[in-house]
Amino acid sequence: MLFALLTRLLARHKLPVVAIVVLQLVQTAGILLLPTINAAIIDDGIVAGNTPAIFRLGSDMAVVAAIQAVAAIAAGYLGAVVAMALGHQLRAEMFTKIQLLSSQEVAAFGTQSLVTRATNDTQQIQSFAVLVFTMLAAAPVMAAGGIFLAWQQDIVLSGIVIVIIPLLLLIMYQIVRRLVPLYRQGQNLLDRTGQILREQMIGANVIRVFVRQGHETRRFAGANKSLSGNNLQSSLLVAAMLPLIMIVVNLSSVAVVWFGGHRVHSGDMKIGALTAFIAYIMQILLAIMMAMYVLMTAPRAAACAERLNAVLNTRPAVHDSPVSPMTDEPPALDGSVIFSDVSFAYPGAETRVLENISFTAAPGTTVAVVGSTGSGKSTLLSLLPRFLDATAGEITIAGRNIRSLPLDVLRNAMSVVPQRSHLFTGTIAANLRVGAPEATESHLWKALETAQAAAFVRELPLGMATEVGQGGTNLSGGQRQRICIARALVKQAPIYLFDDSFSALDFGTESRLRDSLGTALGTAVVIVVAERISAVAGADRILVLDEGRLVAEGTHQELLEHSATYREIAESQLALEHLP
Repeated sequence: MLFALLTRLLARHKLPVVAIVVLQLVQTAGILLLPTINAAIIDDGIVAGNTPAIFRLGSDMAVVAAIQAVAAIAAGYLGAVVAMALGHQLRAEMFTKIQLLSSQEVAAFGTQSLVTRATNDTQQIQSFAVLVFTMLAAAPVMAAGGIFLAWQQDIVLSGIVIVIIPLLLLIMYQIVRRLVPLYRQGQNLLDRTGQILREQMIGANVIRVFVRQGHETRRFAGANKSLSGNNLQSSLLVAAMLPLIMIVVNLSSVAVVWFGGHRVHSGDMKIGALTAFIAYIMQILLAIMMAMYVLMTAPRAAACAERLNAVLNTRPAVHDSPVSPMTDEPPALDGSVIFSDVSFAYPGAETRVLENISFTAAPGTTVAVVGSTGSGKSTLLSLLPRFLDATAGEITIAGRNIRSLPLDVLRNAMSVVPQRSHLFTGTIAANLRVGAPEATESHLWKALETAQAAAFVRELPLGMATEVGQGGTNLSGGQRQRICIARALVKQAPIYLFDDSFSALDFGTESRLRDSLGTALGTAVVIVVAERISAVAGADRILVLDEGRLVAEGTHQELLEHSATYREIAESQLALEHLP
């Protein structure tokens, strides 16, 4: 899976990879030639007392060394560039894929896990790619060339190579076999630790107010201890590799010098050949060490590749239909919104969240949805922009089935105020322009006035140029909610969706906001989900949900008279004397 991922990513970088291979072959050829030239200097120059041969061979060695150094530098540079490009490409693919995932897939993977996969896991793949490009051709060619040239120098001493290579391969196998599950477990533990840390940072005030610092400290300490233990085990295995290799290297060097010395003494081998043989033995061992280092990092990279592929290969539950009509001119979606026998159930769930919901929302009208907690109100609203897809029935806008529309076209026709008021890092003006980047300042102020937010924005030292903290943490809940409403108004879409968007407002502000919205929204289709009856009393049509079913619909007065469920909700919120 790891190499399949790398192969796919490298398809865009074929020429640089070929250049890296060629440069590494030149570099390796130079490394392999140097001991042979050195042996010739010793045997044909120094031992024979031939000074001209020494200078000639020395010049050859300097040229080869220079070429080898230039090739090594160029290969290293190209390898780093390609590895960084792969990391950039992989991060971009992960970001794009995560943007396409529906809320179901995001919940299944977990937010923290997706963050870790897009950052840490991608970094691990990138680091592995650097090693691969550094040793892509050098290690195997150096090992094969070293064995061949060592055999050429002396066949008898080559028997030592036959002994040490299987021994080193056995060491590699035993270490890598133990590292694979440890690295896979380590990435999951990293997810867990990051998740706990994120929860503690976001919920810091909740932890303090319930005096749970000790419990949370112990919870984090447990996850941290597990992660540290896992890292310690893998680090010990990695640390054990070098001493084991050095033992084999040193023993093989002693064996070469011992047996080679006897062969030189008996005249069966020249001194230069012995020095060359020792150099080739070192090169063979170096190549094997390089391969071992790659193989040690490969398990972690393989675990990361497995996690990345799990995201990249996920088919989003919500996606553009293959037969979606992609036209240059997007269709006008300013007609009625119609739900026809719409049902929804989460995959694997035994019961439906929504069942057989049917209603019509015409342009210029407001449809409100009320119901007890868990009745499916927000889920119903999520079906329209296809944050979730209905499992049965049909939803149309202006006579067009929403499944036949490209997602961008569909969502561009809507302006949504989410249940959780989320603002982006940047200025208030930048947040207001999210849906309409070209909006003028006067347009922004008009939206703020309608959303009852202009007064507090004017009181800020920098007005709309005030920086918003991450998630809008430097603003109150009501201020965030009103800016989100203003942001939706700036977009000027034919359909507006308000998902419990007035819950953080006091009754006076809510009343003024509803009055101003009635004028500002004009002929748009407005669908409002609310908990408070006061927020929906003026709607043209109110839908009452109970356990995912539409149990009643009508105006506020009609439902008070004929719907026990609606009356029960109203009585729990309004004073009885205000009811007829």
